[in-house]
Amino acid sequence: MMRKQIPNIVTLLNLVSGCIAITMAFGHHFEAAFWWIVVAAGFDFFDGLTARALGVSSKLGVELDSLADVVSFGVAPASALFVLLNTMHINMPLSAYIPYLAFIIPAFSAYRLAKFNIDDRQTTSFLGLPTPANGLFWISYTYAASKYLGTTSQSLFVGTTIILVLALSILMVSELPMFSLKIKGFTIKKAIRQIITGAAIILFVILWGISGVAAGIIVYILISLITIKRK
Repeated sequence: MMRKQIPNIVTLLNLVSGCIAITMAFGHHFEAAFWWIVVAAGFDFFDGLTARALGVSSKLGVELDSLADVVSFGVAPASALFVLLNTMHINMPLSAYIPYLAFIIPAFSAYRLAKFNIDDRQTTSFLGLPTPANGLFWISYTYAASKYLGTTSQSLFVGTTIILVLALSILMVSELPMFSLKIKGFTIKKAIRQIITGAAIILFVILWGISGVAAGIIVYILISLITIKRK
């Protein structure tokens, strides 16, 4: 029945958007890649919403969603980071292989998504950094570096990037609680973390444009870690 396939079509549009983002990244069009990943995030949000609205949620849709997310929020931002690192003159041991460290991102993204699919504890919040948030961080970070990074600071950038790749990848598959950005309640007390995070992202985007998204994701991570409920 066609009705059952509507959420899957939306999911596939997520995947197609991710594929386009990859082609943009390899063409050094990092801003275009960012916007296609944002489009993918929109489809990622609406596929689940559509499935629930139509009452046609399925195991196929869950698996398809994860496959699409690996492409859009794993491979696409990693491709952009790889391209950027590959254009730099890196004065470090094994420098020719450093750009390939970018592909740690999709590897851990795939692991996190597979783990999420078999974990029934993550219905209203998350354990570990969500893959879309990680993907948006990396494409924003890459765009910012491509636009503002000078040649004299490339070594510092590469070192920082390697640390961030490892740290955020581990955070994705960790058991650390991360709150959902979806507002479940209508009181300020219940939604205070979402409000602060949303306000921070909006402020940073106003100040720094696309580059501000990466800073907003860092705020989201910090608020999640600071407000962990200790049992």
